[in-house]
Amino acid sequence: MTALVRPYGGGGHSELGYGQNGQVSTSGQKATNAKRQDSTIEGELPPRERLVRAASRLFYYEGVRAIGVERLIAEAGVTKATFYRHFASKDDLVVAYLLTKDAYYKQVAEPLAAAHPPAEAIDLIFEAIAEHARERGFRGSPFMNAAAEYPDADHPIRGLVASHRDWIRSLFQDLLTRLGHADPESAAGALLMLYDGAMAAGYLDDSTAAHKTLLDAVRLIRSGG
Repeated sequence: MTALVRPYGGGGHSELGYGQNGQVSTSGQKATNAKRQDSTIEGELPPRERLVRAASRLFYYEGVRAIGVERLIAEAGVTKATFYRHFASKDDLVVAYLLTKDAYYKQVAEPLAAAHPPAEAIDLIFEAIAEHARERGFRGSPFMNAAAEYPDADHPIRGLVASHRDWIRSLFQDLLTRLGHADPESAAGALLMLYDGAMAAGYLDDSTAAHKTLLDAVRLIRSGG
């Protein structure tokens, strides 16, 4: 089964694992060592990359509006002059953060669409979403979260969110067209709504219980039912 790794900051490793009697398990110790290695590697990254990674963690877990430039600077370990050398404003960093997420989701979904028959590709994309939603720390779609904090529909960040959703819709419509669906445009819109709903439900509801319901709905739509 294809599964998304975390696209929202950090090294993507789980928290400490505990065995019987509260002792740290081997897998937990490996995760701890990996986190330390990630921290060392991240400290060696260029300042711009450290800022984007810090933004990915803080914006996703705490919200865009809640995080100020000073906090970002401290988290990334850079100076204020360095921050403004790379980003004219915090909004520019928000754009960079969302562009990394856009690229990440495309790196997951587009190879699935290219490598599998269309019906299987659609199912695998939603399987990946369902797995993603079950990960510890999942807080929904970074794009929907950002859109909620920028009410002005003409803001560049809202434009980036719209562009990401247009890509998802187009991906589904292309797969449905290849599948021979009678109305691929409408069905793609329905799959996009399921995608949005799966992201929200994965954060708010029992994601495991919602898994079967999601996939049943996907198969009903793609089959023209």
